[in-house]
Parts: sequence; C-alpha cells; structure tokens
Amino acid sequence: MSRLGPVQRKILAIFQDGRPMSLDHVSKETGISSSLVGDALRRLWQRGYLLRTDKPIREVNRAFRGRAGISSNMRTYYLYILRPSEKDTISMGNYHFVKYGREHLDVRGRRHGSKAKKILDFLRENKSKACFSNEVARALKGRGVNPSDVMTNVRRFEKKGLVYVRGYRTDYGETPFRDGYLLTWVDQDKPREQALEEAIQRTELALKENESVSPIVHRVRRIRDIVFESTKLGNLVSFEFIKNKLNCSDHEAETAISRALQLYPDIREVKLFNAYRYYYHNSMPTEELNAAIVMKENYIRKVKGSANRIGHNWEASVEWFIDTLTTGAHFWIQRHRNNAMDPKRITIHLIKSVGGRKNNAEVDRVWEVTPAPLLQPTTYVLECKWGLIRKKDVDNFFNILLWSKEFGVDTPEGRKIKQGVVGVFAGSAFDPKEKVQLKDGSKISLSSYAARMNIQLLKVTDFNERLWKRGCPKNISVQKICKLARDEKEVRDILENIWENPKSSEKILSQISIKNRDVYEFEKCLLRVRDMNFEDC
Repeated sequence: MSRLGPVQRKILAIFQDGRPMSLDHVSKETGISSSLVGDALRRLWQRGYLLRTDKPIREVNRAFRGRAGISSNMRTYYLYILRPSEKDTISMGNYHFVKYGREHLDVRGRRHGSKAKKILDFLRENKSKACFSNEVARALKGRGVNPSDVMTNVRRFEKKGLVYVRGYRTDYGETPFRDGYLLTWVDQDKPREQALEEAIQRTELALKENESVSPIVHRVRRIRDIVFESTKLGNLVSFEFIKNKLNCSDHEAETAISRALQLYPDIREVKLFNAYRYYYHNSMPTEELNAAIVMKENYIRKVKGSANRIGHNWEASVEWFIDTLTTGAHFWIQRHRNNAMDPKRITIHLIKSVGGRKNNAEVDRVWEVTPAPLLQPTTYVLECKWGLIRKKDVDNFFNILLWSKEFGVDTPEGRKIKQGVVGVFAGSAFDPKEKVQLKDGSKISLSSYAARMNIQLLKVTDFNERLWKRGCPKNISVQKICKLARDEKEVRDILENIWENPKSSEKILSQISIKNRDVYEFEKCLLRVRDMNFEDC
C-alpha cells in the first residue's frame, strides 16, 4: 500500500466494501476528476489490486435537456472490483471479472487506425467547403467510422479551435439540421477572426445549396412568399391563414413569424381592433392598404360580432335539448379542414343550385333515432336561425334537403325527400300572423305549411318551458343563456349545470356574465366606427 500514490490509495479504500464500481461512480464518490480516476484504475488493475470486467458494458444514457427534449447516447464502460486474495477471476451475476492481461486490453478503434484522425483528416482535406455530420459519416463508413463517432470527436476538435460547428441556434442551445450539424475546417494559418469569418461563409453557402435546413427556416421563407403574394393581390394575410398554410402548431407559427419579422424588415404587421394580427409587404401603396384594412374590419365585424356568436350558441342549445331529451339520438360527425368548424355541422352536396349555394350547403345538425330493433332509423336534419322565421326560410331549407345527394331522391313523380328523413327548423321567433296562401287560394299558418313539407318547427318557447318545468325561475331563458355564453361549449356546460341545479341557475348566469365581460366589451368595440382609437377598446 505504501508504494501507491495518494489518489490510488483513496480510490482503493472505497473498494474495500466489495462493491463493483465504474469510473464515473468512483469519480463521484471520491470527488476526483475522471481523467485522474481513469489513470489510477488502469494502474491498480495492472498491478493486481483490482479485477476488471473482461468485456465493456454498454447502456443507453438518456438526459433531459429542457426545451431541447431528451438526448440519448450509447455509454460504454467497465466495472472494477477489489481482487480477492490469490484469485485471478471472479463471476458476479452476468459479469466476469479478470486480472490484467494483454488479451483483455480494450482494442476499440485500434484495429483500423484512429477514428478521430480519420475524421480530422477528412475535414482538413475538404477545408474549402462545409459538410453535414451525416455526410462525413457516410463518406467514412467504409473506413470503420460510425455516425456516433463523428460528433463525439468533432466536439473535442471544436474545443481546440480546429473545427467550426454550426446548428440551428435557440435561446437554450443548439440543435442539428435535418442532416446533422454543419462542420468545416478552421484555417490555423490565418488570423483567428478571418478564419472564423470564412468558416461561417462556407456554412452559409452550404445552407443555401442544401435544402435540408431546419423546419423553421422553411417556414420563415414560406411566410415571406405568402405575404408578398397576398400584397400583390391587394390583400392582408392573417395569422390563422399563415398557420393553416404552413400546417403547423400555434407555437411553431408564432416562432416563425417572429423570426420572419426579424429577418425581413419589409414585412409589416397591423393589428385590427387591437386583437387581430394581419401582415403585408411594405411595397403596398397607402391607398390599397387603407382599402384592405376597411375590408378586413368589415369581415371581422361580421364573423366575430355578437350576432354570429349568439347564432352559434342557439345551434348548441337546440343540440343539447335534443341530445338530452331524445332517447337513442346519434349525431353525425364530420371532420372539417383545419378543425375550423364544429364537427357536428354537416356539409352536404347539392346537385342543383339553391339560394346562391352552388355545390355544397351546410346543415346545423343531423341525427338518427332507431325506434325499435329491426326497424329503419329516422334521420332528422336541423336548421337553426336566430331571428324571425318566414316562409322563404322554410322554402330554402326544404329545397336544400330536396336537391342534396344525401337526403333527396329522384322518383317517377319527380325529385322528393327520401323516406325516413325529417327536417327540423328551430327559430328564436316565428311570426304568428304570417299566413301562407296555397294554389287554391286558401291560407294556412306557417307551422301547417311546414308540416305539409314534413318539416317540424321548434320555437325557443318550447325549450324555455322545459327549463321552467325543471324548476328554473321564469327570468331564466334560452335566449339569455345564448346571449351570455362565450361559445358553444360554454352553452352546453351552462345548460348541463342548470339542468342539474335549477335553483342555482340565477347564480350560474350571474357568474357567467361577469366572466365574459371582456367578450361583450369587444363586441361593442366592433360596432364603433373605424376612425376611433382602437387602443381604447
């Protein structure tokens, strides 16, 4: 023991309990650097104080790198154990420990020459260009170099200032391009600043010539093309349009747009109603820009205003009552592009133009009810309108069903609605005084006229009576719920809570009105004239 140095004695002391340990384990327990521990373990093994596993142990090492995700790499190591007296080998589980011998030396990388030297020579020989790490691995594959060997050695060269490494840089670190990191030789015979500048220029050229760049670079370039194209057509382009064009998430679109605004100063952003972002190219003339802004403002008023919100809430209300009160109701589901529309709204195909609709029309809900086993189901098609319902509305709905591929059929007597299909028109109000004059001169009510066409009319009062019968106060109505709710999901939640707790309905609606105050204020803002100061909205 006296012949051993202080590091070797300290290391040998922790092996006295008989545990097998790796180099990393020993380094952590002693607090000694890995390089000193590795040298001491090798000497202790050579001098017969320790036994070592005859073969290296391989395991995947996974490490969490924050927003960069989880990285994994193959870790290779040996285990050491204190040598029992006069024993040259020992087995523990699946591990076989042996004493020092030339036949047990690690010959990895020595049979075909140094892998590090091959990688460094390759980069030096190709110093006039930048190469991706995967390209280096493919070029040296036949010479015993694996893909994992490239970056392991390149990082050492980078620390020594021999190689310039470039990836996609974020605030949290650096990630590789699709073909790996870009690598290029740093000329040691030139001033450092000049050599680095030339290395960066070579990587820039490689990125332009090669399409395998980071997805965000593709998105940034695509954003500029989209904005420029829209500007030439005299339009502003919205954030949602860009996101759908790129087919990416909100976060990816936000990141790409922020980078595009940094890289291309000619892309400009304008915020309408202090809420909706639009983009244009600064080459757009001022007159065209003002006209495009007015057009977008009118579009927002129509799509985002209170009438549109209440109308959709009315559809959800009718759906909820039908689903709750109808036994065995099964609603049709249809996926829409970009998930921009409620999946229970159904697009049907027309064989004849109806009311300005040429090829397609939308119905608010479709559901089926099977009255009994072995019987054909009845299909109900719903049309909702928030407002006064007149004869022309009923006629238009009937013609949509009649001339649709899904619900109409040709017969010897002409086009008819299929058997088992019933139209349902739900309106917030019907004119009780409106009469429909028939061909024989007689007049009937609108409800009787609809019944002749196999269309049932549902009034908001029908639903209110259900709520009152459940125990809700008279001042609680479906109209009030539709006006207060933020969206269709909230309508369903409100009705569910009121249905289960009718005595708490006033408190529930009061809380909703306070929570959605920002929605009501914004809708008031939309109704104001364009020349107001939107910052006050």
